[in-house]
Amino acid sequence: MPHTLKGRKKASQEWLVRQFKDPYVEKAKKENYRCRSSFKLLEINQKHKLFRYGSIVIDIGAAPGSWSQVCAKAVNSDGFDKTKPRGIVIGLDRLPIYPLEGVTFFGNSDFTTKESRTKILTALNGNKANCVLSDMAPNASGIRSLDQENIMELVYSVFDFAKEVSADQASLLVKVWDNGELSNYVKLLREHYETCRHVKPEASRSDSAELYILAKGFKGQPR
Repeated sequence: MPHTLKGRKKASQEWLVRQFKDPYVEKAKKENYRCRSSFKLLEINQKHKLFRYGSIVIDIGAAPGSWSQVCAKAVNSDGFDKTKPRGIVIGLDRLPIYPLEGVTFFGNSDFTTKESRTKILTALNGNKANCVLSDMAPNASGIRSLDQENIMELVYSVFDFAKEVSADQASLLVKVWDNGELSNYVKLLREHYETCRHVKPEASRSDSAELYILAKGFKGQPR
């Protein structure tokens, strides 16, 4: 047994073993991403073209910032390419987030509060978002029905937020756990977006129930 596993509880040992064996963990270190989850978004963007230079992106539940790293490069919010339009990336999370060039972070912030929404609207400066992202998930309780209820409550809140801040033709990407309530959520999104699909990137762990709902072509607020 590796020295780092001695004295740890079984669940902790299993998590560490999985980390040691996970190629995306090592790849994230080599490519200087804050977390392995960056490769999920990289894959989704490669297949579904979420971002373009100059886009405005809001990353909800952004800590530790790996998705925002991907976004900053994809929309040129860091201004690295002087020949391309410069986008905007705004990230927020209940946890503190270390600064990242080209990203406006709001740590210790709950997106469901009026205070946090005011911060985001101020950062948008009258603009609307081209993409809203959420890789959030509630803490698992171990009670499946309760966990499903909690994550669905979360993604409905994300949708309500996205309606408020999204530009016409904007996209929405949210993490969910596969459950029987998804069909109603997808049905709702299809009323407000031109397309909606399930996405399961290869970087998602094979034993995970997580998948993503990708909606594109926001139809805008009713006029």
